[in-house]
Amino acid sequence: MKNNAWFFIPSTYFMEGLPYGVINILSAIIYTRLNIPNDVFIFWTSWLYLPWVLKMFWAPLVEGNSTKRRWVISMQFALALCFLFISLTLQVNHFFMASVIGFFVGAFLSATHDIALDGFYLLALTEKDQAYFVGWRTVFYRFSLIFISGPLVVMAGKLEKHFSNIPRAWTVVLLAVAVFSVVLAVYHNFILPKPLSDGPKQQEKNGFAFYGDIFKKYFTQKQIVYILLFIFLYRFGDACLEKVVVPFMLKPLAEGGLNLSTEAYGWIKGTLGLIAIICGNIFGGWILSKFGFKKCLVAFALFLVLPNFFYAYMAYFHPELNTITALLVLENFGNGLAMMAFSVFIMYVSDGEYKTSFYAISTGLMALGMMVPNMLSGKLQVMLGYDKFFLIVSIISLVTFAVIPLAYKIQKLSKADDFIKKTKTTELMDN
Repeated sequence: MKNNAWFFIPSTYFMEGLPYGVINILSAIIYTRLNIPNDVFIFWTSWLYLPWVLKMFWAPLVEGNSTKRRWVISMQFALALCFLFISLTLQVNHFFMASVIGFFVGAFLSATHDIALDGFYLLALTEKDQAYFVGWRTVFYRFSLIFISGPLVVMAGKLEKHFSNIPRAWTVVLLAVAVFSVVLAVYHNFILPKPLSDGPKQQEKNGFAFYGDIFKKYFTQKQIVYILLFIFLYRFGDACLEKVVVPFMLKPLAEGGLNLSTEAYGWIKGTLGLIAIICGNIFGGWILSKFGFKKCLVAFALFLVLPNFFYAYMAYFHPELNTITALLVLENFGNGLAMMAFSVFIMYVSDGEYKTSFYAISTGLMALGMMVPNMLSGKLQVMLGYDKFFLIVSIISLVTFAVIPLAYKIQKLSKADDFIKKTKTTELMDN
């Protein structure tokens, strides 16, 4: 089975990352290049996190109707149509809200695709093969993010120059994504296996009480306040910066930005930056396996928080391109490093009677923790300017260190170090 799985694991998990990258990364670049005000597009694109917050609620719909294989292929074709629609909206006068609606529909389709694909993975592979591919699927997922924010953005930059027409350039890029999605969907229609166990599952007769019990047990577990504070505040600074970084890098110097071209952004932030994140993941997994979770948590938090001050420095002094590149690579490496500790935290606080459902709730709360600061950050940046915004957010992000002592008090994490030392780095990367 392992050899056969190589024909579909890389492409399916590449396709899982593709819409997420388009919706949550590319959208911000497109709206910046099309001169949508920061506070407007950041507010609306922050809502695109919502389907990933709520996907746990319609997972039973996917579970109880049709096969996972059919859901996966159907969502891929639907996403291709969605990208086609968004590309066409860029050619009309009032494109903004029409394209936002397209991205929002795409976000729901993408979240549904995630549910179906992860379920299909468990059905199509034996437990031994699942363990083998657990890290590989994350590698190909992140390769798709590099493709979206790197080469695809570079291509858009070249097309902007070729056409001397920014909307047309991005229309072509999104059309290319739509065509590529169709190609992958057709390929998967032929190549995906048909597990005998892949079929609709009967719903619990007492479904509402069942889900009520899951949520009750999650939110009444010991140290739940500490768990929630850590989930919401560990990445608080990162969440505030996420959407604002794009216009800061692309806007002209007169508006306080760094005046990078679309092409330069694609190489620096999209390609080198994401490669640095992957390197940070790998190195972080190795460090965790060597020293354990508790010993690494403070050091990893330093790598997460201190690079936030890089943006304040760049906003005040507007350094040359080589310095910008070096700082962004370091920032992304630190982010990848710190996310390994966060992944272990999420895994262990999700342990319990309903481990899968607890994990879905935890990741949904994590998405909510990114969405809300995102929504507020655009308005705050417009009020303060880039320099003061980045300085204030960098200072506020020090709250990360305030929640670390809380993590040490959570009983579920007492098993984390023993698990990490027995787990391969690629398995840690899967989260």
